[in-house]
Amino acid sequence: KKKTVSFSSMPNDRKINSTAACISLMLEGCELKKVRSNSRMYSRFFVLDADMRSVRWEPSKKDSEKAKIEIKSVKEVRVGKKTPVLRSNGLSDQFPDECAFSIIYGDNYESLDLVASSADVVSAWVMGLRYLVSYGKHSPEAPGTGHPSLRTSWISSVFDLADLEKSGRIPVSRAVQLIKALNPGMKTSTIELKFKELQKASERPGTEVACDLFVEAYCELCTRPEIFFLLVQFSSNKEYLGVKDLLMFLEVEQGMEGVTEEKCLEIVSKYEPSKEGREKGYLAIDGFTRYLLSADCSIFDPQHRKVCQDMAQPLSHYYISSAHSACLLEDNFWGRSDISGYISALGLGCRSIELVLWDGPEGEPVVYTSPSAASCVPFRAVVGLIDQHAFTASAYPLILCLVVRCSAPQQRLAAQCLRKTLGEKLYLEPPNPVASYLPSPEELKGRILIKGKKLPPTCEDSEGEVSDEEEGWELARRLGQEDREAPEGGGLRRVRLSRELSELVSLCQAVPFQDFESSRRGQRYWEMCSFSEVEAGRFANECPAELVSYNKRFLSRVYPSPMRIDASNMNPQDFWKCGCQMVAMNYQTPGLMMDLNAGWFRQNGACGYVLRPAIMREEVSYFSANAKDSLPGVPAQLLHLKVISGQNLPKPKGSGAKGEVVEPYVCAEIHGIPADCAEHRTKTALQSGDNPIFDESLEFQINLPELAVLRFVVLDDDYIGDEFIAQYTIPFECLQPGYRHVPLQSLAGEPLPHATLFVHVAITDRRGGGKGHRRGLAGRRGRRVREYTSTKATGIKAIDEVFRTATQPLREATDLRENVQNALVSFKELCGLTPAANMKQCILTVSTWLLHSDSAPSVTLNLAEQYPPMEAQGPIPDLLRKVLTAYETMIQTSRTLIESADAVYGKLIQAQQAGMDFHKELHRIETKEGLRGRKLQKALESFAWNITVLKGQADLLKHAKAEALDNLWQIHNAGQSCGIGRNGSASPEPSRLQVPLEPIPE
Repeated sequence: KKKTVSFSSMPNDRKINSTAACISLMLEGCELKKVRSNSRMYSRFFVLDADMRSVRWEPSKKDSEKAKIEIKSVKEVRVGKKTPVLRSNGLSDQFPDECAFSIIYGDNYESLDLVASSADVVSAWVMGLRYLVSYGKHSPEAPGTGHPSLRTSWISSVFDLADLEKSGRIPVSRAVQLIKALNPGMKTSTIELKFKELQKASERPGTEVACDLFVEAYCELCTRPEIFFLLVQFSSNKEYLGVKDLLMFLEVEQGMEGVTEEKCLEIVSKYEPSKEGREKGYLAIDGFTRYLLSADCSIFDPQHRKVCQDMAQPLSHYYISSAHSACLLEDNFWGRSDISGYISALGLGCRSIELVLWDGPEGEPVVYTSPSAASCVPFRAVVGLIDQHAFTASAYPLILCLVVRCSAPQQRLAAQCLRKTLGEKLYLEPPNPVASYLPSPEELKGRILIKGKKLPPTCEDSEGEVSDEEEGWELARRLGQEDREAPEGGGLRRVRLSRELSELVSLCQAVPFQDFESSRRGQRYWEMCSFSEVEAGRFANECPAELVSYNKRFLSRVYPSPMRIDASNMNPQDFWKCGCQMVAMNYQTPGLMMDLNAGWFRQNGACGYVLRPAIMREEVSYFSANAKDSLPGVPAQLLHLKVISGQNLPKPKGSGAKGEVVEPYVCAEIHGIPADCAEHRTKTALQSGDNPIFDESLEFQINLPELAVLRFVVLDDDYIGDEFIAQYTIPFECLQPGYRHVPLQSLAGEPLPHATLFVHVAITDRRGGGKGHRRGLAGRRGRRVREYTSTKATGIKAIDEVFRTATQPLREATDLRENVQNALVSFKELCGLTPAANMKQCILTVSTWLLHSDSAPSVTLNLAEQYPPMEAQGPIPDLLRKVLTAYETMIQTSRTLIESADAVYGKLIQAQQAGMDFHKELHRIETKEGLRGRKLQKALESFAWNITVLKGQADLLKHAKAEALDNLWQIHNAGQSCGIGRNGSASPEPSRLQVPLEPIPE
């Protein structure tokens, strides 16, 4: 009697595409494992009674009347391990989360805990049960009878329009084209196969199809069960979302704020295909699917599509999108120089381009990076192109890195060409000698800066000698010119530089790097160094803190190793984590490294500038680029990622795979600081066609969210040759929570039409981490001994005494935050929700249980009070009593936090500012105390650690208070909207809007 349900799109498999199909499966029954409180599992056959009023199971020792649950007694249906029995340690590893579900029923809120053979079976039972529970309340007609649904009417009207002859039948070819137009991306062969299959089953072969067959084909092909399941979950009525349902979905699941009914009606009118649905404000399955696939519901936060970061910081505080050999379209030594490479790089928002100048055959300089003389491009043409395209993608400054390999006369021609062509765009003002930092991108908007060598002030001739850098000499060696300027006895090469070219260099003067101490003492802010990939890599591994500190004031450029003769790319994250602003990439070479670069620079309106994390910009801060754990003062976060399904996945390009079907799996990768780098993969979706179901949950801990990048890669398990199907790379800060579609791209970063991944994203705080940035999601329960962040001794008595005053406030701040977090998670677990749920979901869940009782609600929220108590009227079941106790603990810990936060915050800031007062005197105090060498280094590190910890913990406390106030607002809001609130006039709207604490200045 064993039955299974597949959500696969293979024609011979059963597909759930309506509530009626779910109920049909339940009426036939299937085998599920029943889990007892002693953690033992028993296989039982579960079936829905023919009158659809009870679910029974057999065999059972109980009387047949007792081995059943009446639908009207069901309070809630939970998906996943959401009850104490399913969470128990003995079971947690025996089956995946998506194969479990629980039925909460009866006046005592008992739970029937079940495990199915697959997530598909769970979806069918949960969808059907939720519908029947709702159906019992609303009493509409039974499934499959009575008035045709919104959807059927709409599909029939589409058929009628296509029935030009009004004969009640249309040609199969026209029907195929019609479905293809309604569902772009679907293969013609898939649609044709479905029509043949249905014609055969109904014994109506031929070249034409009738309306009923067209409707059936459309419903089977175009219903995505995972989206239908979601719709039923939020629908308060049959098979569509009303305005209130949609509003609930957007607020609760998608994390949207300030959603109004007007906004929901706009969504309905924009995406609902049926006229009746638009008029009545209903979003049925097709409209809901269109909405979820639209740009309005993208995984990429729309705020980041335009410039959204502070652009008034010094230039050295930004990562700058940089190209190495932009004119090359293939590789470094066998490629061909092509002028369109510059257009492409500038169009992608690149803000730093390298130009290597060589003597041209006709007396004018040329640009070429290939040994073939035929591949050179006149310098004049390149500058003209830059003038034309410099600011089409971004208004912020463009840096031209000149590497001079031509003679002085041709340098003069190059300088004249730059002045004449670029004119006012060229930035020639001398650096401000009294300033300490470079100007900001905002101040330099629309300007082009020249990075290059400059003649020393002592040189008064029209040309002089300057030291040269290694960059660009690999090509010279290939051209047989390596000995032309080789110095005697080793050391730095010397080159001749004309005054005209020297005078074009202002804010980006190239100087050789000696060591960090020399730079700290003698380098001026407008001077910058270039590092080879190997040299920068050595610094990043051996002295990352010094490299981070160096990059706070000075620009640094990292260029690829000359050994990369195939124009492959280095990993930019290796250098970004140390603050290096300009990591020069070979834009012409696709792959993982270029994906990371392109994805990273999308986050600030693709303007080519991304503000570095605050911990890497502040003058006094402790940051270890190679940290293996969370950082002081930076809230670590958890990314909960559910990969649900894929749509219209293409075959790998170079694949010799068997047949047309791919067998895909998804890899989710986090790239960032070493502590964050991780990769998880889903199982392979076997024989799944173009629309596989994965339904798998992955989790990542992110210690430095501002530097983390998430990359989805879809690969083929059934490949011969090429396994790559698609990818998408997105900065962690740009992720939107909720149900989202990921727009997949090719290896070269080009969009793949209609190819997507459907995922669910939730971001919560790691234990002890503080609030998720702009996410409004609460924390995770601590299972271990509470850890307290403390200050470190510097060895300087006066300074240590100041920091010692912060010991108690630091403990208090941690206790205030973690007590609230633990109480929140306990409350959520008792409500059957995950840590990612918000407060509104919790209150709505409790109200749903109460409204499913025959008796009047026995629990109310007193909204007249600022901290609303949840009050029981008369006797209540044990589970509800536990929920009330957990709610009371959560309210009390939140109250303590809100009322105590300002005082503790004040003490932390006072200690931090007192510490900062010592900063200017630090070197004098060090000398007086006789600190040097390792002791001095340790003292400086401890001082920076302490300042970072105090600022970070104060920030976390500020965020925790704001979140606690937001939770109170959500309680009031949900209490009023769901009917369990009373005395609801005193909503704390003003307290939600107030800014509780001033931001801490850098």
